[in-house]
Amino acid sequence: MVDAPDAGLLGGLFARAKEMQERLQAVQAEAASKVVEATVGGGMVRAKVNGRLELVDLHLEPEILAGGDLTLLRDLILAAVNEANRRAQAMMAEEVGRLTGGLGFPGIG
Repeated sequence: MVDAPDAGLLGGLFARAKEMQERLQAVQAEAASKVVEATVGGGMVRAKVNGRLELVDLHLEPEILAGGDLTLLRDLILAAVNEANRRAQAMMAEEVGRLTGGLGFPGIG
């Protein structure tokens, strides 16, 4: 049997956890709408990724296409997208860390 003071403490803990979860979801939704950018190849390739890690824009300077080196083009695109994803992940971790105070809850950041 649970004592009344313990039940109140447990209820308060659950309420705080629910509030924290709701705040976390709001922060994640807000951060997901933000976009980060990575540029490689001296500005020849630019990738933009949102907080959901979705590629939302890829810009190629016409000069890179005129060169005809498809291997170089592929490598630059991969590098730009991967770097943009790393930046988006870091941005999301920073946003979540701000909310959690750096507590590092598993699976949320």
